[in-house]
Amino acid sequence: MVRMQPILFILPLIAYLSGSIPFGWLTVKRLSSEDIRKTGSGNIGATNVLRTSGRLPAAITLAADVLKGVFPVWYAVWTSSSSLNWSPLLITLTALAAFCGHLFPVYTGFKGGGKGVATAAGCYLVISPLACLFALSAFVLLVYLTRRVSPGSLAAALVLPIGVWITTGAGLILAGASVTSLLIILRHRSNIMRLYDGREPIIGQ
Repeated sequence: MVRMQPILFILPLIAYLSGSIPFGWLTVKRLSSEDIRKTGSGNIGATNVLRTSGRLPAAITLAADVLKGVFPVWYAVWTSSSSLNWSPLLITLTALAAFCGHLFPVYTGFKGGGKGVATAAGCYLVISPLACLFALSAFVLLVYLTRRVSPGSLAAALVLPIGVWITTGAGLILAGASVTSLLIILRHRSNIMRLYDGREPIIGQ
């Protein structure tokens, strides 16, 4: 157990570095030579890519952002053993690191990161698929009712910790999900203001 504890630092670091890969920027740059950070909302997430560059780049970005949450967390779960007291800690730290890498990517000077919904979905798809399904259901329902992405994202963020608690009952995992939820909501501050003012764009506009 003592011999393996450095992984508590190494794997989250790797997760952060992989989470920082700006797939939205790379995809748009490759397909159109534009800098996604200088268009729309200026962030590298799939929603801004969709609004400014179209469906194909957005689909590629979305898939890549989900997978950069899936792979490091899957490895953390695979590496961990239920007999080790620190396994929930390793999983939580890895998930948070991948998520924060997307929000604050080192490769772009910690600026222009996305809002984290897709990468968080990738992380918790591994940790608790059922909780992720609860959050996805809330997302789809709110997007359908409002025809806007941000209410769906906010609803999913609020539902995620509840789903994690119901399905895992693990305090550390719940703490990580709660921090993730809070950061997603904070990253949507401008969207919340536009929703309040009636200026948040409808899908397709």
